[in-house]
Amino acid sequence: MAKEVYPATLTIDYPKRLDRLTSFFRIITVIPIAIVLMVLIGAYGDSHVNEAGQRVAANTGGITVGLAAATALMIIFRQRYPRWWFDFALELNRFTTRVSAYLLLLTDTYPSTTDEQSVHMDLRYPDAERDLNRWLPLVKWFLAIPHYFVLLVLSIAAFLAVIIAWFAILFTGHYPKSLFDFVVGVMRWDWRVTAYAFLLATDEYPPFSLK
Repeated sequence: MAKEVYPATLTIDYPKRLDRLTSFFRIITVIPIAIVLMVLIGAYGDSHVNEAGQRVAANTGGITVGLAAATALMIIFRQRYPRWWFDFALELNRFTTRVSAYLLLLTDTYPSTTDEQSVHMDLRYPDAERDLNRWLPLVKWFLAIPHYFVLLVLSIAAFLAVIIAWFAILFTGHYPKSLFDFVVGVMRWDWRVTAYAFLLATDEYPPFSLK
């Protein structure tokens, strides 16, 4: 019997070859679409240059927490998960992931605001009354704490992997497959935790796995 796939999935097509020039300047070429993303999440505005990184992180966390809180209230008091609400959260995460994939050198394709491109992210829409326990949203963030610590360590390792991959791309034009799979695996792990603890779209506890 085939093992059931977790409700939140993420795969990224492995590139046959990457452009050395755009990879070298990736931190610069990503700026326009990063600004679009910051405006979308309300992180742009009047932030100072030396505080930009902190404000982006703070506002990204703010919209995530805000969505989680509003969704939790809908599930607890109404046992409803509006489809348009769900679709907005999913599309926002898809766009954010496309930008992240481009920044992390996983693709040369400039991030689209609408097209899937090489980043395939999905999340099963739940029936709130049938699939979701109305009281779990109160504790999911707490139950996911072990994942936060693991993801912190994995994120540091992924950052180092991207640096190594950057040098490899400059010399060979290829992203080492093992490093590619590891970075995508960390992103996949993070997406499953987000779907469980913040989007509240599933009651199935995220597996401790990169696959």
